[in-house]
Amino acid sequence: MMRVGVLGARGRLGSTVCEAVTAAADLELVAAVDPRSGGEPVAGLTASRSIEALADSAAEVAIDFTEAGAAVENLVWCASRGIHAVCGTTGITAEGLGRLREVFGPADRPNAIVAANFSISAVVMMRLAELAAPFFDGVEVIELHHDQKKDAPSGTALETARRIGAAREASGRGPYGADPTTTVSCEGARGGVAAAGIHVHSVRLAGLVAHQEVLFGGPGQSLLIRQDSFDRVSFMPGVLLATRRVASMPGLTVGLDALLSI
Repeated sequence: MMRVGVLGARGRLGSTVCEAVTAAADLELVAAVDPRSGGEPVAGLTASRSIEALADSAAEVAIDFTEAGAAVENLVWCASRGIHAVCGTTGITAEGLGRLREVFGPADRPNAIVAANFSISAVVMMRLAELAAPFFDGVEVIELHHDQKKDAPSGTALETARRIGAAREASGRGPYGADPTTTVSCEGARGGVAAAGIHVHSVRLAGLVAHQEVLFGGPGQSLLIRQDSFDRVSFMPGVLLATRRVASMPGLTVGLDALLSI
């Protein structure tokens, strides 16, 4: 049975991860860590404020759903202690990923899987967007999340734009045309500009969980690819898959595509 610790255990996703690990027959939750903890029970464990609880409990894999700044330091700590890591925290920069490649890269170090989104439907959505990228004249991304999400655009939206741009370049089609807008009556109406000049729009509303639309357009036609996560349990199959596979995935793996063979 694999011994698992969760960082950010009292957060919305972290607590759901704890419950999913506890329910899995082949996994054992041995540590629940959250700096905000006051010793409350989480999935049958007493939560700890210190990351040292991972080492004290002999955790083999740490699952991190914290914040971008904390997550990189948490994963570096795990690498130094020989603990594999699975991270779903969004907002990790390219510099942060570079640092993780250094500490998880050597053959004598543990492994890590970092994904902007652990929903399998979201992974498939991004792959479909890559396939569509060469065939349309323009694209925009609309991401919709709950009203407590701190970062915008979402990590999934930024990764989607990056992958669309890379697919477009690889196809030889070149970049999409420039935005023709010359007058903006309300600042930000055209959203933000991500990789490859792709416009990204962020919606934050109570009642939402995590949703994204990729809207492609061409002469007389459009293609809408939409993904919806109606509940945080939608991320759990991907999280558990990564937890079970991380020991066999050398170095740092970014995204779930390699685990799904797509």
